[in-house]
Order: sequence, then C-alpha cells, then structure tokens
Amino acid sequence: MSQQHQVLTVTANPAIDQTLLVPGFAAGKVNRVLESRMDAGGKGVNVATILGDLGMAATVTGLLGSYNAAIFEQHFAAHNLADRFLRIAGATRIGIKVVNPDDSETTDINFPGLDAQEEDTTELLRRVADLTIPDGWHVLSGSLPAGVDSGLYEEMIHVIRGGGGFVLLDTSGAPLHRGLAAQPEIVKPNLTELEELLGTQLRSPEDTAKAAMQLLQGSTRLVVVSMGGEGAVFVTGKTALLARPPKVDVLSTVGAGDAMVAGLIWAECRNVSLEESARIATAFGAHAVARHGAGIDVEAAQALMKEVEIATLQPATARTCVAVEGD
Repeated sequence: MSQQHQVLTVTANPAIDQTLLVPGFAAGKVNRVLESRMDAGGKGVNVATILGDLGMAATVTGLLGSYNAAIFEQHFAAHNLADRFLRIAGATRIGIKVVNPDDSETTDINFPGLDAQEEDTTELLRRVADLTIPDGWHVLSGSLPAGVDSGLYEEMIHVIRGGGGFVLLDTSGAPLHRGLAAQPEIVKPNLTELEELLGTQLRSPEDTAKAAMQLLQGSTRLVVVSMGGEGAVFVTGKTALLARPPKVDVLSTVGAGDAMVAGLIWAECRNVSLEESARIATAFGAHAVARHGAGIDVEAAQALMKEVEIATLQPATARTCVAVEGD
C-alpha cells in the first residue's frame, strides 16, 4: 500500500510490554514460564505499529524515558514509524502480561510510569502543535503519567483542532471526562470505562448504545464501545450498530482495543461506510487476540472481516449531552 495518509499518535505514558506465557497460572503458587517476549508498547505505539504495517505514514510522539529508549527506537525503525518522542529523565515503565493459555486470561502487573515534570508536558504540547496534520488524524490514547494534569489530552485536542486536525480519543477516568469537553471526532471507551464515566451499569448492547449516545455532542460524531468477546457498539447521530467478532483461538487480549483503534483510523482514511468501518475495526480486534506481539498480518485480518456479524440495534434518537465540563 502506498503512504497516502498521515497519522500522528500520542502516547503520554508508554510501556515496555513483557509478555509471559504461563499455562495454568495461579496466584500464590510456583508458576513456570513457557515463553517470554519484550515489546515496545503503549496504546498509541500499538496503534501506530499497525498503521505503519498497513503502509500509512505514521508519526509517534509522547514522553519516553531516556534510560531504556533503545527498544523503542529499534521498534520504530522496524515498523517505519517516524520517531518524534520527547526523551525525558528516567526509565519507561514495564508492564508485565501473564497470559494463561488454558483459560485465555491475562493478568496485568504494571510498574509506575515516568515522573514527568510540568516543563515536559509543556514541551509535549508544543511538539503536538508542530506535528499537527491539517485534515489528518491524531490518536490520543492511554493513561497519563502520575502527577500529570488530567486535562492534558483536553489541551491537546484544542491544539490539534486549532491546526485543522481530527482526533480520536481513547483513554479513561478523568482524562476521558475532561477530553470529551473538547469534542474529539471519535471516542472509543471500553464497556467498563463507559460505565465508570456515566456511573451506571450497562446490561445489554441496547443499553450500551443508548449510553454511548450521550457522548455525541458538537464535533463528536462517532462513539465506539468495545465489549471484549461480545463485540463492539458503534453509534452515530443516526445509527447504532452491534458488530460481533468471529470465533478465534484467543492467545492474548493485549492490544485488542488498540487494534480496533487502528482499524477505525484506517477505515476513516478510506472513507468507508459505518458498517464497513465496524467490520474492519472488529476484525482487527479479533486478529489481535489471536496472536502475540505487535503489528498485523494484513491478509489474515482481511479474511476475518468477512466473518464479522453486523446488526442494527435501534434507530438513533435525538442527541442528549452528558456533563463533561473540565474540573
């Protein structure tokens, strides 16, 4: 594929993903590792890796610890990603993923993130402003380092929108709450994140679709709620769809949501219908859980697209707004 579209991903809190394959993993017991691998990770890095493999001109930025940056630099070079990360003092955190193939469950053990200073986030905002792509897509995803103001993504959205760019926001908690106030074009919470945001339990795809409609306001035109093996809900001002993934052998759930985000961006750049976008994003997510490591096998992902089931949940009603003002 030719590099016809550019995209920028921002990962404020990247991680080195150490994946351990431990059959029969049990807390409080002696466990033996069958396989181990280390990957440069973080949500925006994962998204950019897939887009780079698809032939898009992807640029990555964020905050990267200078003490262990080599694994990221090697990864960026291998996947043709333009490295514009800001190096700061310290080491990028390590996230340990213990994968039990017997029950397809993953246990996360996350280390603390970087100790970012105010001057670091100020410089990152400047860098995002410099890298903003007019009429291009910008993915802001993942958590923020401890101590960083929860409004950082909100500020970035204003900066990017001022430069004529479009934004997909994939975060949680206070950064999601505040980021919504800046009206990113696409929002992609998972089910738990949406429930926490709205303070309610969602018991069905129909409930989820109605709840997602509350996030549609102003420039925000698409909300995608991922629900694990149950699929994902795609909601616009006119349509609510449920996309169910095909059955696959689950090896690891690491990066499944990031693969969906990459699929959404790829679909947006191809200007396809909502149904086709849902099919692509859901297939990418299913493909991600059926493998270990970053990137994408394009032919395998495309084969899964044909097996995604799409159903209309309900005609969308008038938009209602949730209070998302900054703290």
